Amino acid sequence: MKLSELRQQIRQKEHQGEHESVAQLLHGNPLSTEARERVLKASQQLVTECRNEKKSGGTLDAFLLEFGLANDEGVALMCLAEALLRVPDDLTADRLIAEKIQGGKWSDHRGQSESLFVNASTWGLMLTGHMVSLDSNITTETDTWLKRLTARMGEPVIRSAVMQAMRIMGGQYVLGRSIQEGIKQGIKHNGPKAKFSFDMLGEGARTEADAEAYFQAYSSAIEQIGISNAGSTDSVNDADGISVKLSALHSRYYFAQYQRVMEELLPRIKALCFQAKKHNIGLSIDAEESYRLDISLSIFEALASDLDLDGWQGLGFVLQAYQKRAPDTAKWLIKLAQNTKRRLMVRLVKGAYWDAEIKHAQELGLKSYPVFTRKSNTDLCYQHCAELLLAAPEAIFPQFATHNAYTTLIILELAGNQDFEFQRLHGMGHSLYRQLIKQNPDTTIPVRVYAPIGNHKDLLPYLVRRLLENGANSSFVNRFLDKKTPVEELLSDTRKEVMETFPYEHKMIPVPELLFESANEPRKNSKGIDLDSPLETEDLLAVVQKKSSDLFTVHSLINGFSSGIALQDHFNPADNNHLLGQYSTVEEEDILQAVESAYSAQPHWDLLGHLNRADILDTVANSMEQETAEMIAIIASEAGRTLNDGLSEVREAIDFCRYYALQSRQISQEQEANYTGRGVFLCISPWNFPLAIFTGQIAAALAAGNSVIAKPAMQTPIIANYAVKLFHRAGVPSNVLHLLLGSGSKIGNLLIEDTRISGIAFTGSTATALRINDQLAQRAGGPVPFIAETGGQNCMVVDSTALPEQVVDDVITSAFLSAG
Repeated sequence: MKLSELRQQIRQKEHQGEHESVAQLLHGNPLSTEARERVLKASQQLVTECRNEKKSGGTLDAFLLEFGLANDEGVALMCLAEALLRVPDDLTADRLIAEKIQGGKWSDHRGQSESLFVNASTWGLMLTGHMVSLDSNITTETDTWLKRLTARMGEPVIRSAVMQAMRIMGGQYVLGRSIQEGIKQGIKHNGPKAKFSFDMLGEGARTEADAEAYFQAYSSAIEQIGISNAGSTDSVNDADGISVKLSALHSRYYFAQYQRVMEELLPRIKALCFQAKKHNIGLSIDAEESYRLDISLSIFEALASDLDLDGWQGLGFVLQAYQKRAPDTAKWLIKLAQNTKRRLMVRLVKGAYWDAEIKHAQELGLKSYPVFTRKSNTDLCYQHCAELLLAAPEAIFPQFATHNAYTTLIILELAGNQDFEFQRLHGMGHSLYRQLIKQNPDTTIPVRVYAPIGNHKDLLPYLVRRLLENGANSSFVNRFLDKKTPVEELLSDTRKEVMETFPYEHKMIPVPELLFESANEPRKNSKGIDLDSPLETEDLLAVVQKKSSDLFTVHSLINGFSSGIALQDHFNPADNNHLLGQYSTVEEEDILQAVESAYSAQPHWDLLGHLNRADILDTVANSMEQETAEMIAIIASEAGRTLNDGLSEVREAIDFCRYYALQSRQISQEQEANYTGRGVFLCISPWNFPLAIFTGQIAAALAAGNSVIAKPAMQTPIIANYAVKLFHRAGVPSNVLHLLLGSGSKIGNLLIEDTRISGIAFTGSTATALRINDQLAQRAGGPVPFIAETGGQNCMVVDSTALPEQVVDDVITSAFLSAG
């Protein structure tokens, strides 16, 4: 298969159903039942030996064993590690400590761990030992003793102790604050023959200044690693290396900016690769979120094909086994190496963004998850990818990053005489690999240490990913040294476990479309479009391109017929040379006709019943879902919105229809209730959400049994006309729902004073809402419901515990998304 065909196959597999993906993995069977049983017994023996060691594991191993993420104390420690070292002021530090430590049962952990550093952290958090004498209520009233202790000793002493505990803990997970310190500490703790892959801590760049700073940091690190390795080896496989996050080198590293990324980011990473080639050290492109995989493959292919990097065997790629596309990506990497006549390094990992991947797919309403929902499926995929990589020794130098005893022995069984290396995290897996080497004296087992470099304040994102990856309750690593967990329970034949589990996908993690089905208010989730998928984006862009050339002529819709004579040109607000078509405004007699018709039709619509109206709203939602691309195209042209914002708006409109349909059904089940519609509702919507708010107002009013007169913003008549026609086609009678196009003052003033209008839903400015409220107050008759959603720009309060990159992302989203 050609490289381009393999690439297309990777794209097609991104949202493949998990059942199909697992079935394909089970189709292959590299090891016999006897071999797997032999591996299982050997791995159980390996864990037993590790537990029997007097000094077992590293600091992070001990921390996971003692605290894990299954209790309040573990979570509290993570919250502190996340934020405390960034806090510049004492007051915030004191409040954060009080919040996170106060409820923890720290006495349950005191003195329990054999690790000096875990105990040091715990004693520091307990604030006992030399600082205070033990109080009996520490063990019986953990919720209140910190308050009394603080009052007695003063907050500065408490703060100093906790900060020191955090530094002790954080210092164990980072090899050094600088690359020079990291190299020195690495030799000190692991011996002169140890090999390292250094990782510069820090999140993705948010500005070009960030990207330049990260580039310089990487460049300096490569230079220092090169100097340190000079003359020590001729093989790049035996030299120290570095891992590079592409998101750190460009502030716009995502598919929507593909051309810019290839023009600006590619030269930067090539310069670093060329520098690594000069020193003959390895450089691996680190794995990030799955939505970045496709663009990372484009960059990696360009690097592997670059003649300036010819002859260098140190180019590496990090492959995540929890992605369903992993096996096809492995095949692509092998083919790329063969085509470019080079040997690539491939580090195989389980994956460290699982929680984020699940949430991301759910938020976007994707067809399926890009990752497996069961850990055993990921383990099976890891073994399959290992088999593929080991089967291509001329093309791939495999690097297996794992802390799982069963996985390490599976690798040894598969590898035979092939050369490869294991990798472990600094602070983890030391005991496992020490015993593995001891049990296999006749086998060379190279182990590289993955070593983070950076300041403690940069520790959090790395630490949390590592703990989420390795600290889940079901994780081998979390219970590896826990003697209370039988080794038979800890280890199992992965293939057998997967085959005996049905369904293959996790029953508690429904696909995004069914996200709300099991909730108290079951309804379908709106389908999304993966705008980071070249395949799905290509289809959408084709529709947008076609629609952009359409010329629309739209009018008000009264009893289903177009109304209005004088036509006005209508232009794209983002491109005043782009004529979208023409529209007309409504005349006064047409407004009065709409009110009369809606008033007369409302009782029959009300008698139709909640269930029938709910069915119609579901039909509207389904129609919108089928015409999502067309509606996005109109919103983009008419409201000047981005495709992503347009997609979010269409999905919100669909969700509104399904939500109010659900509400209507639930009301129908309330036997004692006898709800009826109020009459005619006037719905006035804004330009900035020309479909979502417009649809939400109409759907809510219709569901309750009201007839509707919809008045959209003058800037967006086309999408309003399109939506109302969808409502009509779905079964809403044309005399129940009317569309009036024109100025707010002309239509609003006339209708607000009309006593046949029984309620108003309005979204817009506060000033306009106040005027409407005043007009209603002066109207004859009883009070009229007025549902107003108003406001302007809100401020965002950020304290010093916040992660700056997250703040920047949220501020940009809040201020500029949905603004065209």
